[in-house]
Parts: sequence; structure tokens; C-alpha cells
Amino acid sequence: MILPDDVNIRNNLKPGDMGYVIYLHGVLYAQEYGWDHTLEAYVAGPLSRFAQSHTAREQIWIVEKAEKVAGSIAIVEASPKEAQLRWLLLHPMLRGHGLGKMLLRSAINFSRQHGYSAIFLWTVSSLPAAAHLYKTAGFELTQENQRAAIWGTLVIEQRYELRL
Repeated sequence: MILPDDVNIRNNLKPGDMGYVIYLHGVLYAQEYGWDHTLEAYVAGPLSRFAQSHTAREQIWIVEKAEKVAGSIAIVEASPKEAQLRWLLLHPMLRGHGLGKMLLRSAINFSRQHGYSAIFLWTVSSLPAAAHLYKTAGFELTQENQRAAIWGTLVIEQRYELRL
């Protein structure tokens, strides 16, 4: 995939990146699904821990459009054998062009190169486009849980796994 001239992907965090990633999750999911501000806290906690102490076996990809954060994806170490895929989100103006697929492929390749035997992720059933992306990459739905109201709504959490 060839990126447009005004789109850049980098693997380092810069000042403001965490705020933008949290902001994008909060604003976009509120607009698209009606979720409330508590989603931002859900994203902020683990993202903060990642920023403070990530290892060489963990990686974040920050997507910029016109020098503004417009998306992300990350691999974090859940155990020595399992990686967790986190924070996959693209601004709507970047969706539908293969960028999500490219980011997911990069995360899978990174996980293989760093000795993980599996990747898992948690999502919710109300994100069918994301589920399609994961299934196309070989992830399998392994668990579903109906949750009490989180993020201002009832959700069905889904765990997807990919054996490497």
C-alpha cells in the first residue's frame, strides 16, 4: 500500500500523542455509537502504563494525517507467549483504503518476530467492520460476554485470538 503524501506512520510516542489517541477514541465512538466519556478512562489507563514502561516486545503505530494523530494500533505483552492487540482506530477519513489491514498485518508480523505464539484482542459486537478485519486476518472469535452498562450502553464483549 502506498500512503498518501500527507499520511505518516511512526512507532514512537511524542508529546500529545496519548491525549490524541484517547481523544479520538472518546470522540469517534461517541459520534458513531453513542458511548460516553468513561471509554476515555478505559483507554487512558492501559495506554498510560504502556507509555511509561513499554518493552522491546511491545510496539505502537501512530497514524498521522497532515501532522495530526488520526489513528493507532499497538501490541502489548500480555504474557511471554501472548500479545494483546490494542487501540486500533482510524479516523473515518482514513477508513476503507486498506490502512487498517496494513496496520493489522504490521502488528501480526511484529508479534511473530518477537516470539509470541498468539495474539488476542477484546472488542464489542457493535463493531462489525472491525470484526470483519480481524476474521480476514485469521482471528477467531473465542469468547463472548454480555456486560452491564459500560461506556453508557450495554455491550457484548468479544475476544478474538490468532495462533501464530
